[in-house]
Amino acid sequence: MEDRKLHGAGLGFRRELLAELEAGVPEAVDFFELAPENWAGMGGRSARQLRAFTERYPFVCHGLSLSLGGMLPLDTALLQQTRAFMLEHGIALYTEHLSWSNDAGQLYDLLPLPCTSEAVRWTAARIRQAQDVLGRRIGIENASYYVAPPGAEMGEAEFIRAVVEEADCLLHLDVNNILVNARNFGFDPFRFLHDLPLERTCYIHVAGHYTEPDGLLIDTHGAEVIDDVWALLEAAYRRIGVVPTCLERDFNFPPLAGLGAEVAQIARLQARVGEALAVTA
Repeated sequence: MEDRKLHGAGLGFRRELLAELEAGVPEAVDFFELAPENWAGMGGRSARQLRAFTERYPFVCHGLSLSLGGMLPLDTALLQQTRAFMLEHGIALYTEHLSWSNDAGQLYDLLPLPCTSEAVRWTAARIRQAQDVLGRRIGIENASYYVAPPGAEMGEAEFIRAVVEEADCLLHLDVNNILVNARNFGFDPFRFLHDLPLERTCYIHVAGHYTEPDGLLIDTHGAEVIDDVWALLEAAYRRIGVVPTCLERDFNFPPLAGLGAEVAQIARLQARVGEALAVTA
């Protein structure tokens, strides 16, 4: 299948939403995102349901378990399966988290990497290996975290830039993750955004989070996007232009119309900033 051009505002493709999506996709949704681990190799009704959407909409593959910074050998079988899946469904973009997530087995959590030169070299080499297997450049996502690893030799934004440049990969920008980390660790989210290699941005996430009674922010993807996250998204657009942007929602789903309204908010922001940039160009 030929790759479909990715643009505009998108929504995570979840089984919990399938019945409503089959009844009618909200007008604002231009594309969908899925985790290939949850769909590749599926047959029967699930495969037919997915095909009905990939024939009509562009999709993005967003990986959950590759553990790009981990110590175990890279799962090349998963990458080969993902490559075949992407070719089958005409999917052009694959992204993964800049984190590690396995030890003796999958930890089902995305854990932060130490911001060291050694970690840059190790992770960049694994990203290059992943790109070789997939036959394309991938986007790596800035992750949320709750404990900063010791021994840092550089700031996180500098670390991300170093990895992206050494791996010659792309940046998957998550503005909610920036805000969560900034609030939890006391830094300026806009300064951090400015310091990232935004010129390599291929894709953006927005999401909601949960605030604990003590003020700790938890990256749940289970609530509406707040104004401060929208402000970061607008700041990113004003720096780099309008980039395909997906609303993440992993549980606590409202009716599909509610998710469609948030996707429409992405689309309105893209249109407003796009018009403003066109005037000043």
